[in-house]
Amino acid sequence: MRRLLRPPSPLFLLLSLSALALTACGGSSVADAGGGRTDGRGPVTLNVGDQKGGSEAVLRAAGELKDLPYKIKWSTFTSGPPLLESVNAGAVDIGGVGNTPPVFAAAARSKVKVVAATHGSAAADAILVRADSPLRRTADLRGRSIAVAQGSSAHYQLVASLAKAGLSPKDVRLSLLQPADALAAFSRGKVDAWAVWDPYTSQALRKAGARTLTTGQGVVNGLSFQIAAPAALADRKKSAAVRDYVERLRRAQDWVHRHPEDWAGVWAKDTGLPYEVALDAVRRSAGTRVPVAVDDAAVAAEQKIVDTFARLGLIPRAYRFADYVDRRFNGSLPPSTTAPRTYGKVS
Repeated sequence: MRRLLRPPSPLFLLLSLSALALTACGGSSVADAGGGRTDGRGPVTLNVGDQKGGSEAVLRAAGELKDLPYKIKWSTFTSGPPLLESVNAGAVDIGGVGNTPPVFAAAARSKVKVVAATHGSAAADAILVRADSPLRRTADLRGRSIAVAQGSSAHYQLVASLAKAGLSPKDVRLSLLQPADALAAFSRGKVDAWAVWDPYTSQALRKAGARTLTTGQGVVNGLSFQIAAPAALADRKKSAAVRDYVERLRRAQDWVHRHPEDWAGVWAKDTGLPYEVALDAVRRSAGTRVPVAVDDAAVAAEQKIVDTFARLGLIPRAYRFADYVDRRFNGSLPPSTTAPRTYGKVS
């Protein structure tokens, strides 16, 4: 059973988003498989940060939590920034985030290392408006209010989309809100637009009367990462567990590619999402992801985010993103520029 650290906002009850709430109020649970030894000298527990319907769900669905040679203690979070706070604090050994949270974490000199990556479609990284909104182009956002989670992948997508339209964050009014509060503000007309990611994008389009103003296609790098604590990587047993864990995630992602409808069903059950919303999210984003190497191209793509946020004064310093990367787990993975898989149109 997961022990709640903070109660979830009642706003998650709105439009069934309570169930998909990627709860930063998360507690933890220990996987019911595993508990063996990684090097023959003693058991190890890998502390993994997750989001609701995330790594634990897909690993279990793909059968990759069987015969673990270690234990996993799961902790859940609403988004990448609070997860990385726990990595920095040593409470989490590894966890999955989008392309922007590690930029903010490293700017704050957090103790984090990028160890694995996936590349996929950015179609779900969207700026949403209400269906009856007069806004039709990104340029129409000038002077408007936009909800976004600070330091999230949506934050950079918003900045990049504004720049493409000839705008900067100073030309709009940002409301820095986590998804639950952003949903409420969006639904009540308190903000004009919402920059967000899946499955919130798919849920809002299906259930909250939203439409897409623009997406991250062509403006963001489509990368997501597994971020580990340096202390875990320096520990021989935990490092072995990290290697095994990321390999299991890669196999699980391949299972999603081969069973998108099955994964949508599991995801719906795990999060409380309607099946059609889950399937939309699989087709838009989750099902397009391909494990790739954390290579020079990936580092350069992230450095662009670093430089952009530093120039805008949104992070406290510029720095070399490469200093926060550990490439030992790349193996023979394809380059980070690998084209994402697609599964046809989303209804």
